[in-house]
Amino acid sequence: MGLIAWAVLGLLAGAIAKAIYPGSQGGGILATMLLGIVGAFLGGSLYTLLTTSSLQLTAAGLSIGGLVVAVLGAILAIYLWGLLARSA
Repeated sequence: MGLIAWAVLGLLAGAIAKAIYPGSQGGGILATMLLGIVGAFLGGSLYTLLTTSSLQLTAAGLSIGGLVVAVLGAILAIYLWGLLARSA
């Protein structure tokens, strides 16, 4: 997947995850994009683990299913970031 596709997927997934997740997360468009890209990797890797029983670092593709997986991963990333930020 190309760099522009990564940016588009990250922006979409991060924005949707921030809209779904309750509370204020802060951050601008760059933080939203990075959160979405991290979410795509988290979601894609977890999806691969659940479907093939092998742990691989993969990312969701630019499709409806890939966007859903990336949004779920971004929600997980928001949650984990919140845990890290509170403990520090």
